[in-house]
Amino acid sequence: MKFLRYGEMGAEKPGVLDGEGRLRDLSGVVEDLAGDVLADLPQVDPENLPLVEGDPRIGAPVGGVGKFMCIGLNYSDHAAEAGMDLPKEPILFMKATSAICGPNDTVRLPRGSEKSDWEVELAVVIGKPAKYVSEAEALDHVAGYCVANDVSERAFQTERGGQWTKGKSPDTFGPLGPWLVTPDEAGDPQNLGLWLDVNGERRQTGSTKAMVFGVAEVISYLSQMMTLQPGDVIATGTPPGVGMGMTPPVYLRDGDVMELGVEGLGAQRTPVVADS
Repeated sequence: MKFLRYGEMGAEKPGVLDGEGRLRDLSGVVEDLAGDVLADLPQVDPENLPLVEGDPRIGAPVGGVGKFMCIGLNYSDHAAEAGMDLPKEPILFMKATSAICGPNDTVRLPRGSEKSDWEVELAVVIGKPAKYVSEAEALDHVAGYCVANDVSERAFQTERGGQWTKGKSPDTFGPLGPWLVTPDEAGDPQNLGLWLDVNGERRQTGSTKAMVFGVAEVISYLSQMMTLQPGDVIATGTPPGVGMGMTPPVYLRDGDVMELGVEGLGAQRTPVVADS
């Protein structure tokens, strides 16, 4: 099934798509797509739910995110693009949850930004707590998958000292959605295509087949170090084609539009503006 959240930011309601792609209101069944609800997403017939009229804003498909984790250099072809060796273990960095926004919300470049970049990614949403789980058990803890854009200010990330988190966490730098797609519908997470365009020009094309560490391995690895809780999000890395890897590098500017998607998980369209 394809679940989603709609409405004004901070006041989103849960919804689900019906067989014709129409939005149905789920708020009479669950309060939100967050917390323990994610461990047992409702099995409903969307045709029996109220139809949502109009064209409401679509929010991030999961609420109450506790941890927004990201895996760096997790595509062999992206590591080659960056001129870096393949990591021996998953590279983990955190993205502030305040960066999360909806799939079509405006991305705002922070003051002083000179090198803001794009990164289409497959994101995993944890449904059941995971601690010390094996790779064989790992996918049993997944509520679903969604599209993520790990927007990154490269100068903040690599030239300002400290950790990558500074360049990953500006407000609006974590668009998620549009949908939370359940594992049975999403299919094999290691066989999904990804793409991203900037101003109508294709920048990224890839496949999750090129991941260095697959989804199950990443979940198992992280669970050895911390408990993964319902609603935690893991962005699993990006294929080649980021602006930093171009010759010369190309970065986001005021007025740009990013369009991106993951096979079967929907697409995003995010305008870019310079924050005042």
